[in-house]
Amino acid sequence: MPTAVDNATPTTIRGGNEQSRPRISQPLEYTGTLDAYTHHDLTPVIGREYYGVQVAEILKSEECDRIIKDLAATISRRGVVFLRNQDLTAQEMRQFGEKLSILAGCPESSTLHVHPLTEEGSELGDQISVISSEKQKKGGGLTHQLSDTSRFASVGWHADISFERVPSDYAMLKIHTLPETGGDTLWASGYEIYDRLSPQMAEFLEGLTATHDATFFHDEARRLGNPIRKGIRGSPLNHGEELTAVHPVVRTNPVTGWKSVYVNKGFTRRINGVTKDESDILLQYLFNLVTQNHDAQVRFKWNKNDMAIWDNRSTWHCATYDYAEARAGDRVCSLGEAPYFDTQSKSRREALAEN
Repeated sequence: MPTAVDNATPTTIRGGNEQSRPRISQPLEYTGTLDAYTHHDLTPVIGREYYGVQVAEILKSEECDRIIKDLAATISRRGVVFLRNQDLTAQEMRQFGEKLSILAGCPESSTLHVHPLTEEGSELGDQISVISSEKQKKGGGLTHQLSDTSRFASVGWHADISFERVPSDYAMLKIHTLPETGGDTLWASGYEIYDRLSPQMAEFLEGLTATHDATFFHDEARRLGNPIRKGIRGSPLNHGEELTAVHPVVRTNPVTGWKSVYVNKGFTRRINGVTKDESDILLQYLFNLVTQNHDAQVRFKWNKNDMAIWDNRSTWHCATYDYAEARAGDRVCSLGEAPYFDTQSKSRREALAEN
């Protein structure tokens, strides 16, 4: 299957950027190193939980690279993988995040992301984002229950940092502080949402791009009293204070070769090439496919030190703000390729049917 690294014609590969193309020319093959661990799929289309897997031990294993490569293939196919009770330092999270992305074929120019709101001189380092409900409150942030804009919890659905020219391939979150109840996270499958489009609608959307925008981070930075990080944020294409990017509405995941819808409620503002009215209707329809199809979603209840690892190219996620107590964790996002669409790629259902 041609991918963005092949000598493909412009009619085969749409979008992407010459400076940020994946280094793999074929989807990753799973070699079976994780078969020794007990696991189960949480739903038919998304989510898998492994038992007894410790990332810190994998990093010390003689088969480290092979295991992590198999993890990358599994995460990209299942959307999100859950690992319970991880004894893992912030440095080990960074090390694992880098290896996961590199072994999955990220461009040579891509490293771990530095979030625009990360404070200079952060205790955990630039590449660790602290996810904290208490920090959000102190910064003046509002949960959806208190918002005068929306009372729908579904406004929180997003894919991480899609406003960057080179967005995230994988992300991992380890929660260490939890309320007694509540604070779950949901993920939804972009592969499954693509498969729910009619063939005519899918073909139409495959020819379009959308604008992703996080200008609101400037307001958040002013509330927090920290300047936006304008330097290179993990890729030479991610820099400056203009937090906007244009990506295909449907993108190809190079690790699986599968098509996924790639717009999200958090950052996508406009589908290009159509009128504003048409864009609003199309985006709302796609958002509804995500939020109103519970059988395309998986919900995870956290315990202390649990970790989730997901593929941002082909999933969305949303926290549930149904708690008042503190909830906090550490997140690492690696950067993949500039999003592209390969006309030779297949849907998840097509690929699985063939195999």
